[in-house]
Amino acid sequence: MQRLFQFTVKRGKALGLAMVIYLLTVGLANAQDGNAGITEATMRIRSYFTTGTSLMYAIGALLGLVGAVKVYQKWNSGDPDTGKVAAAWFGSCVFLVIVATVLRSFFGV
Repeated sequence: MQRLFQFTVKRGKALGLAMVIYLLTVGLANAQDGNAGITEATMRIRSYFTTGTSLMYAIGALLGLVGAVKVYQKWNSGDPDTGKVAAAWFGSCVFLVIVATVLRSFFGV
């Protein structure tokens, strides 16, 4: 029984060593140039940025609609702070549009 156990342990060590050598070989074979990876990441982020900018414009439009309804409700009810609420909603919409535009021009995307 002890002989069988020793044989199994030796066989396991040899198998483990073979697996390590295989993984190192595969890892070296699949290694790529770092510049190519950075270029690929840059191109993907640039493509996402255009979509993100469009999303920010859409969110700004939805906020503008919600804000317009809220201001209209306050105005019809005779609330005295209607101007303050209108300025806050308008300011948030303008902020979203300006941020999207400035980021696009700042990073040259």
